[in-house]
Amino acid sequence: MSNVETFKQAFREEAREILVELEATLLELAVDRDQPELVGAAFRGLHTIKGSGAMFGFDELAGFTHNLENAFDEVRNGRLAVTAELVDLSLAALDQIKGFLEEEPGGDAGAEARERILAGLRELGGVDSRSRAGESAPADAEPGGEAGVKSGVKSGVEPGGEAEGEEAVWRIAFAPGPDLMRDGTNPILLLNELRGLGEMALTASVAAVPPLRELDPERCYISWEAELRSGRGEDAIRDVFIFVEDQCELLIERLGGAKKPVSDLESGGPGADPVAGAVHAARALEEPRAASGGRRAYDRPDTASSLRVPAAKLDQFVDLVGELVTVQARLGELATRHGDPEMVAVAEEIERLTSSLRENSMNIRMMPIRATFERFRRLVHDLARDLGKSVELTIEGAETELDKTVIDQLADPLMHLIRNSMDHGIEPPDARLAAGKRATASIRLSARHSGASVLIGVADDGGGIDMDAVRSRGVERGLVAVDAQLSEQEIYALIFQPGFSTAKQITDVSGRGVGMDVVRQRVEALRGSIEVASRPGQGTSVTLRLPLTMAIIDGLLVTVGGAHFVLPLANTLECIELTGEDIVRANGKHVANVRGEILPYIRLQEHFGIRSERRELEQIMLVETEEGRFGFVVDQVLGDCQTVIKNLGRLYRHVQVVSGATILGDGTVALILDPHRLVQEAIRESRHRPRGHPAEGVGNGRKLNGFRPWAQ
Repeated sequence: MSNVETFKQAFREEAREILVELEATLLELAVDRDQPELVGAAFRGLHTIKGSGAMFGFDELAGFTHNLENAFDEVRNGRLAVTAELVDLSLAALDQIKGFLEEEPGGDAGAEARERILAGLRELGGVDSRSRAGESAPADAEPGGEAGVKSGVKSGVEPGGEAEGEEAVWRIAFAPGPDLMRDGTNPILLLNELRGLGEMALTASVAAVPPLRELDPERCYISWEAELRSGRGEDAIRDVFIFVEDQCELLIERLGGAKKPVSDLESGGPGADPVAGAVHAARALEEPRAASGGRRAYDRPDTASSLRVPAAKLDQFVDLVGELVTVQARLGELATRHGDPEMVAVAEEIERLTSSLRENSMNIRMMPIRATFERFRRLVHDLARDLGKSVELTIEGAETELDKTVIDQLADPLMHLIRNSMDHGIEPPDARLAAGKRATASIRLSARHSGASVLIGVADDGGGIDMDAVRSRGVERGLVAVDAQLSEQEIYALIFQPGFSTAKQITDVSGRGVGMDVVRQRVEALRGSIEVASRPGQGTSVTLRLPLTMAIIDGLLVTVGGAHFVLPLANTLECIELTGEDIVRANGKHVANVRGEILPYIRLQEHFGIRSERRELEQIMLVETEEGRFGFVVDQVLGDCQTVIKNLGRLYRHVQVVSGATILGDGTVALILDPHRLVQEAIRESRHRPRGHPAEGVGNGRKLNGFRPWAQ
């Protein structure tokens, strides 16, 4: 990839991030319109996209964005009010900018949409009446120059044009830093944009240009000083340099009112000695240098706190770390087998380093979920408008970190949950008022850590789930028998069946029974689970339990009948012994007395149908699950291990109780168990067991931290 393409790709990525922030800012403005800092933030975001887009050849994007930027400049200067129409037009404009970034401007339909947006802005008074979406600038015009960005848009105050506020004469000293051009910035375009703010006289200083043999062709050695007459104010001048201010030395000062003539600096006129002007420019730039101890502002040490790395490279790095973990386990196995002290010492050191590398690689992949949550503000805003409902979105736990791979897969499930909530769950404003509720409904997106998992919640204060309607629809579709006795969770599980819907008519939002099926498929693909809670008339809450990472976990290696299994360490509470006497005292029931608390357990040997003799002394691994505390009986606990998760493939995608597999140090394969799914499956099976079975009644009820005794 060429340098130009690299810069363009970097611009696209940064612009997408800015657009997410812009959407959030606009939606906040829709709620609170008297926030000048929000208007300023929107203007700066648009200005950055426009200026950077013009530099990297996105001329149509820059021209279109310039119109929207002008509208917010009018708002910023108090000449245009923030209205619902302006917010809606701005959101629609952001959609068009996204199309430019994806190089899919939409053809004729996109051009018509952009023209409608500009027409709406002109009607509000935010765009010059001469602006059009498809006009082109003169062939010799530069983006941001006197002819405006390459769309024929008027840029700022043209020489001799109508004043915009109180005019003044400004002195601007501009010296590019050594890396400014290397990052793709063209200083001439900045100066042309500055010229578009009013009448300007410009002088360049070449005093810093070195001899030819010492010249770096990628560095700008020239500095400039300008006198500018403009009514736009200091903020507009500083906005020209907004995205390069940390890579240059910039001085802006007011010289006087509009009556002061714009000269060629101190030289007195167009025919003045350029050397005098250059000396004056150098002296102006020396002032801030002296204030900083003789060092230029851009000569400060590099203090960048982040580095942009392609996700594909990061995934490859984590895969290599995973392979290293597997090889390290094999080395440890060999060292233990041979008993060589030196080999054991080396193996332990490599294990320590590998563990540290694994932790760091996992932390690199962790990202806050804020960006994913924020994008749904726009969805809620648009759906509320289309459905004629008033809904506000609140976000909790946005700083909760999650594996990037998991975050990338969350967008669709959350979108379908929110759409379903707004269409089926939340009532119209008049129905809410009649029920004694606020006319404005609430949807809450939340995230929090729970052991090795993250709980993502979508909750509303709507009418709740009609369990009778869901059950009736399940019977109608043949999913359950007419006389079947179903628990609440089993009824809620019907919602996630393919094609299931209780809607009486299909709409653009929902009704086809596809969305919730997608939620179930995506969550299961992430080795997660779904829990639904609902109260009639008060609302519904859907909680997604997802693993923190999809790559490497800490686990406990156990054996059952000669087979190896891994239990996630984060879910494990403790290990206790199970003897024959314990079984006799429990009358053969699958329960254990743990310090006075009766806890159920699952004998994995029986559950998996593994044929082997029962040991005299077995181990119970106590784990925390969604259903409470449960035990898993195993033959032996071999110890903890770093587990590289491998997918089992499509043939095993329906095996719910196994979340993956890993390769042990001796080359054998161990299955990674999902404690939550194991318990849920055991509870379902217990309801169909005959009375008197040792595991009869497992999970029938909850009491405080444990469960009811099952021995009747």
